[in-house]
Amino acid sequence: LGPEGQLLGFDKDPQAIATGQALAAEDGRFVIVQRSFAEMGSEVAERGLAGKVSGVLLDLGVSSPQLDDPERGFSFMNDGPLDMRMNPNAGISAAEFVNTASHEEITRVFKEYGEERYAGRMARAVVERREITPFERTGDLAEVLKVANPAWEKGKHPATRTFQGLRIHVNNELGDLKAGLEAALESLEVGGRLVVISFHSLEDRIVKLFMRDLVKGEPDNLPRGLPVQHKAFEPKIKIHGKAQFASEAELKANPRSRSAVMRVAEKLR
Repeated sequence: LGPEGQLLGFDKDPQAIATGQALAAEDGRFVIVQRSFAEMGSEVAERGLAGKVSGVLLDLGVSSPQLDDPERGFSFMNDGPLDMRMNPNAGISAAEFVNTASHEEITRVFKEYGEERYAGRMARAVVERREITPFERTGDLAEVLKVANPAWEKGKHPATRTFQGLRIHVNNELGDLKAGLEAALESLEVGGRLVVISFHSLEDRIVKLFMRDLVKGEPDNLPRGLPVQHKAFEPKIKIHGKAQFASEAELKANPRSRSAVMRVAEKLR
Protein backbone atom coordinates (compact mmCIF):
# COMPACT_ATOMS: atom_id res chain seq x y z
CA LEU A 1 0.00 0.00 0.00
CA GLY A 2 0.98 3.58 -0.57
CA PRO A 3 1.13 6.03 2.36
CA GLU A 4 -2.52 6.99 1.86
CA GLY A 5 -3.74 3.46 1.13
CA GLN A 6 -6.33 1.70 3.25
CA LEU A 7 -6.87 -2.02 3.86
CA LEU A 8 -10.19 -3.18 5.28
CA GLY A 9 -10.32 -6.74 6.61
CA PHE A 10 -13.37 -8.90 7.32
CA ASP A 11 -13.58 -11.99 9.51
CA LYS A 12 -16.22 -13.74 11.63
CA ASP A 13 -13.72 -15.38 13.98
CA PRO A 14 -13.00 -13.56 17.29
CA GLN A 15 -9.47 -15.01 17.33
CA ALA A 16 -8.79 -13.64 13.85
CA ILE A 17 -10.18 -10.28 14.95
CA ALA A 18 -7.75 -10.20 17.90
CA THR A 19 -4.85 -10.90 15.53
CA GLY A 20 -6.14 -8.23 13.14
CA GLN A 21 -6.42 -5.66 15.92
CA ALA A 22 -2.78 -6.28 16.86
CA LEU A 23 -1.80 -5.71 13.22
CA ALA A 24 -3.94 -2.57 13.06
CA ALA A 25 -2.15 -1.19 16.13
CA GLU A 26 1.13 -1.48 14.21
CA ASP A 27 -0.15 0.12 10.99
CA GLY A 28 -2.97 2.68 10.90
CA ARG A 29 -3.73 1.91 7.25
CA PHE A 30 -5.29 -1.41 8.29
CA VAL A 31 -8.74 -1.85 9.87
CA ILE A 32 -10.39 -5.17 10.84
CA VAL A 33 -14.14 -5.63 11.35
CA GLN A 34 -15.98 -8.65 12.74
CA ARG A 35 -18.45 -9.21 9.93
CA SER A 36 -18.83 -11.67 7.10
CA PHE A 37 -17.52 -10.43 3.76
CA ALA A 38 -21.11 -10.96 2.60
CA GLU A 39 -21.78 -7.68 4.46
CA MET A 40 -18.97 -5.90 2.66
CA GLY A 41 -21.36 -3.60 0.78
CA SER A 42 -22.86 -2.16 3.96
CA GLU A 43 -19.49 -1.67 5.63
CA VAL A 44 -17.94 -0.05 2.56
CA ALA A 45 -20.95 2.24 2.11
CA GLU A 46 -20.83 3.32 5.75
CA ARG A 47 -17.22 4.34 5.21
CA GLY A 48 -18.07 6.32 2.06
CA LEU A 49 -16.13 3.95 -0.19
CA ALA A 50 -18.89 2.39 -2.32
CA GLY A 51 -17.67 2.13 -5.91
CA LYS A 52 -14.23 3.41 -4.89
CA VAL A 53 -12.43 0.23 -3.82
CA SER A 54 -9.44 -0.63 -6.01
CA GLY A 55 -9.17 -4.30 -5.08
CA VAL A 56 -11.01 -7.11 -3.27
CA LEU A 57 -9.45 -10.43 -2.22
CA LEU A 58 -11.77 -13.19 -1.02
CA ASP A 59 -9.81 -15.97 0.72
CA LEU A 60 -12.49 -18.59 1.23
CA GLY A 61 -13.12 -21.42 3.64
CA VAL A 62 -11.62 -22.48 6.91
CA SER A 63 -8.23 -21.22 8.14
CA SER A 64 -5.21 -23.15 9.39
CA PRO A 65 -5.54 -21.80 12.97
CA GLN A 66 -9.13 -23.06 13.02
CA LEU A 67 -8.17 -26.50 11.68
CA ASP A 68 -5.19 -26.87 14.00
CA ASP A 69 -7.07 -26.08 17.22
CA PRO A 70 -9.02 -29.17 18.37
CA GLU A 71 -11.20 -26.98 20.59
CA ARG A 72 -12.77 -25.37 17.52
CA GLY A 73 -14.18 -28.70 16.33
CA PHE A 74 -13.34 -28.35 12.63
CA SER A 75 -11.15 -31.41 12.26
CA PHE A 76 -11.70 -35.12 12.81
CA MET A 77 -7.93 -35.63 13.09
CA ASN A 78 -7.86 -34.44 16.72
CA ASP A 79 -10.78 -34.96 19.09
CA GLY A 80 -12.52 -31.83 20.33
CA PRO A 81 -15.94 -30.26 20.94
CA LEU A 82 -18.20 -30.65 17.90
CA ASP A 83 -18.64 -26.95 17.10
CA MET A 84 -17.30 -25.88 13.65
CA ARG A 85 -18.59 -22.29 13.90
CA MET A 86 -16.23 -19.63 12.58
CA ASN A 87 -17.88 -17.31 15.10
CA PRO A 88 -18.52 -19.47 18.19
CA ASN A 89 -20.86 -16.80 19.54
CA ALA A 90 -23.37 -16.92 16.68
CA GLY A 91 -25.59 -19.54 15.04
CA ILE A 92 -25.94 -23.22 15.87
CA SER A 93 -23.02 -25.59 16.35
CA ALA A 94 -22.46 -28.76 14.34
CA ALA A 95 -23.44 -30.74 17.45
CA GLU A 96 -26.79 -28.96 17.69
CA PHE A 97 -27.43 -29.63 14.01
CA VAL A 98 -26.65 -33.35 13.96
CA ASN A 99 -28.54 -33.89 17.24
CA THR A 100 -31.77 -32.16 16.13
CA ALA A 101 -32.05 -32.08 12.33
CA SER A 102 -34.18 -34.60 10.44
CA HIS A 103 -32.67 -37.50 8.54
CA GLU A 104 -33.67 -35.77 5.29
CA GLU A 105 -31.97 -32.50 6.23
CA ILE A 106 -28.75 -34.19 7.33
CA THR A 107 -28.75 -36.20 4.11
CA ARG A 108 -29.17 -33.01 2.09
CA VAL A 109 -26.24 -31.33 3.84
CA PHE A 110 -23.96 -34.36 3.42
CA LYS A 111 -24.92 -34.73 -0.25
CA GLU A 112 -25.22 -31.09 -1.36
CA TYR A 113 -22.35 -29.54 0.58
CA GLY A 114 -20.15 -32.58 1.18
CA GLU A 115 -20.79 -34.25 -2.19
CA GLU A 116 -20.94 -37.51 -0.26
CA ARG A 117 -22.07 -40.49 -2.32
CA TYR A 118 -23.43 -42.37 0.70
CA ALA A 119 -25.11 -39.36 2.32
CA GLY A 120 -28.39 -41.11 3.15
CA ARG A 121 -26.73 -44.13 4.71
CA MET A 122 -24.35 -42.01 6.79
CA ALA A 123 -27.14 -39.66 7.90
CA ARG A 124 -29.18 -42.66 9.04
CA ALA A 125 -26.28 -43.85 11.17
CA VAL A 126 -26.09 -40.42 12.79
CA VAL A 127 -29.81 -40.35 13.58
CA GLU A 128 -29.80 -43.88 14.99
CA ARG A 129 -26.78 -43.25 17.22
CA ARG A 130 -28.02 -39.91 18.59
CA GLU A 131 -31.13 -41.67 19.92
CA ILE A 132 -28.81 -43.54 22.28
CA THR A 133 -26.31 -40.78 23.07
CA PRO A 134 -26.20 -37.25 21.60
CA PHE A 135 -23.04 -36.23 19.78
CA GLU A 136 -20.66 -33.88 21.58
CA ARG A 137 -17.18 -34.65 20.22
CA THR A 138 -15.62 -34.65 16.75
CA GLY A 139 -13.95 -38.01 17.31
CA ASP A 140 -17.24 -39.66 18.23
CA LEU A 141 -19.00 -38.38 15.11
CA ALA A 142 -16.04 -39.25 12.89
CA GLU A 143 -16.06 -42.84 14.15
CA VAL A 144 -19.79 -43.28 13.47
CA LEU A 145 -19.40 -41.85 9.96
CA LYS A 146 -16.35 -44.01 9.34
CA VAL A 147 -18.26 -47.20 10.15
CA ALA A 148 -21.25 -46.09 8.05
CA ASN A 149 -19.18 -45.33 4.93
CA PRO A 150 -19.01 -48.55 2.87
CA ALA A 151 -16.39 -47.39 0.34
CA TRP A 152 -13.39 -45.37 1.47
CA GLU A 153 -11.46 -43.18 -0.95
CA LYS A 154 -7.78 -44.01 -1.04
CA GLY A 155 -5.77 -41.60 1.08
CA LYS A 156 -8.86 -39.83 2.43
CA HIS A 157 -10.59 -40.27 5.78
CA PRO A 158 -14.15 -41.60 5.25
CA ALA A 159 -15.60 -38.66 7.21
CA THR A 160 -13.84 -35.99 5.13
CA ARG A 161 -16.76 -35.10 2.87
CA THR A 162 -19.41 -35.15 5.59
CA PHE A 163 -17.32 -32.92 7.87
CA GLN A 164 -16.92 -30.50 4.95
CA GLY A 165 -20.67 -30.50 4.41
CA LEU A 166 -21.39 -29.80 8.07
CA ARG A 167 -18.88 -26.95 8.21
CA ILE A 168 -20.26 -25.31 5.07
CA HIS A 169 -23.83 -25.59 6.37
CA VAL A 170 -23.11 -24.34 9.90
CA ASN A 171 -21.29 -21.26 8.57
CA ASN A 172 -23.52 -20.61 5.52
CA GLU A 173 -20.35 -20.49 3.46
CA LEU A 174 -21.89 -20.78 0.01
CA GLY A 175 -24.63 -18.26 0.78
CA ASP A 176 -22.02 -15.83 2.08
CA LEU A 177 -19.90 -16.41 -1.03
CA LYS A 178 -22.74 -15.57 -3.42
CA ALA A 179 -23.61 -12.42 -1.47
CA GLY A 180 -19.94 -11.51 -1.09
CA LEU A 181 -19.26 -11.72 -4.83
CA GLU A 182 -22.15 -9.35 -5.56
CA ALA A 183 -21.03 -6.99 -2.79
CA ALA A 184 -17.44 -7.03 -4.04
CA LEU A 185 -18.49 -6.08 -7.56
CA GLU A 186 -20.60 -3.17 -6.29
CA SER A 187 -17.78 -1.99 -4.02
CA LEU A 188 -15.11 -1.94 -6.73
CA GLU A 189 -14.26 1.09 -8.85
CA VAL A 190 -14.05 0.72 -12.64
CA GLY A 191 -10.69 -0.92 -13.27
CA GLY A 192 -10.67 -2.49 -9.81
CA ARG A 193 -9.67 -6.13 -9.41
CA LEU A 194 -11.54 -9.00 -7.81
CA VAL A 195 -9.38 -11.95 -6.73
CA VAL A 196 -10.93 -15.10 -5.28
CA ILE A 197 -9.07 -18.07 -3.79
CA SER A 198 -11.28 -21.12 -3.31
CA PHE A 199 -10.43 -24.50 -1.83
CA HIS A 200 -13.05 -26.93 -3.09
CA SER A 201 -15.14 -27.51 -6.20
CA LEU A 202 -18.41 -26.11 -4.81
CA GLU A 203 -16.80 -22.73 -4.10
CA ASP A 204 -14.87 -22.60 -7.36
CA ARG A 205 -17.96 -23.51 -9.39
CA ILE A 206 -19.87 -20.55 -7.91
CA VAL A 207 -16.98 -18.17 -8.62
CA LYS A 208 -16.48 -19.49 -12.15
CA LEU A 209 -20.18 -19.16 -13.07
CA PHE A 210 -20.42 -15.70 -11.47
CA MET A 211 -17.53 -14.41 -13.56
CA ARG A 212 -18.70 -16.18 -16.71
CA ASP A 213 -22.16 -14.61 -16.52
CA LEU A 214 -20.68 -11.12 -16.06
CA VAL A 215 -18.40 -11.60 -19.07
CA LYS A 216 -21.42 -12.54 -21.19
CA GLY A 217 -23.03 -9.29 -20.10
CA GLU A 218 -26.59 -10.54 -20.59
CA PRO A 219 -29.29 -9.14 -18.30
CA ASP A 220 -31.02 -11.80 -16.20
CA ASN A 221 -34.45 -13.20 -17.07
CA LEU A 222 -35.29 -10.91 -19.98
CA PRO A 223 -38.31 -12.05 -22.03
CA ARG A 224 -37.43 -13.07 -25.58
CA GLY A 225 -37.76 -10.21 -28.07
CA LEU A 226 -37.83 -7.42 -25.48
CA PRO A 227 -36.13 -4.29 -26.91
CA VAL A 228 -33.12 -3.31 -24.77
CA GLN A 229 -30.22 -0.95 -25.35
CA HIS A 230 -27.05 -2.48 -26.71
CA LYS A 231 -25.04 -1.39 -23.66
CA ALA A 232 -27.13 -3.74 -21.52
CA PHE A 233 -25.25 -6.60 -23.16
CA GLU A 234 -21.78 -5.21 -22.61
CA PRO A 235 -19.53 -7.27 -20.33
CA LYS A 236 -19.29 -6.04 -16.75
CA ILE A 237 -15.92 -7.64 -16.09
CA LYS A 238 -12.81 -8.90 -17.87
CA ILE A 239 -11.29 -12.17 -16.70
CA HIS A 240 -7.51 -12.10 -16.39
CA GLY A 241 -5.95 -15.38 -17.43
CA LYS A 242 -7.05 -18.87 -16.55
CA ALA A 243 -7.55 -20.35 -13.10
CA GLN A 244 -4.22 -20.44 -11.27
CA PHE A 245 -2.91 -23.18 -8.99
CA ALA A 246 -0.11 -23.44 -6.46
CA SER A 247 3.40 -23.96 -7.82
CA GLU A 248 5.56 -26.93 -6.85
CA ALA A 249 7.57 -24.66 -4.55
CA GLU A 250 4.44 -23.44 -2.77
CA LEU A 251 3.10 -26.97 -2.44
CA LYS A 252 6.29 -28.00 -0.68
CA ALA A 253 6.17 -25.01 1.66
CA ASN A 254 2.40 -25.21 2.25
CA PRO A 255 0.77 -28.60 1.47
CA ARG A 256 -2.70 -27.16 2.18
CA SER A 257 -2.39 -25.04 -0.96
CA ARG A 258 -2.80 -28.18 -3.09
CA SER A 259 -6.56 -27.59 -3.45
CA ALA A 260 -6.39 -23.81 -3.90
CA VAL A 261 -7.73 -22.24 -7.11
CA MET A 262 -7.30 -18.52 -7.81
CA ARG A 263 -9.39 -16.53 -10.30
CA VAL A 264 -8.93 -12.86 -11.18
CA ALA A 265 -11.34 -10.38 -12.80
CA GLU A 266 -11.35 -6.65 -13.56
CA LYS A 267 -14.47 -4.47 -13.32
CA LEU A 268 -15.23 -2.77 -16.64
CA ARG A 269 -18.36 -0.76 -15.79
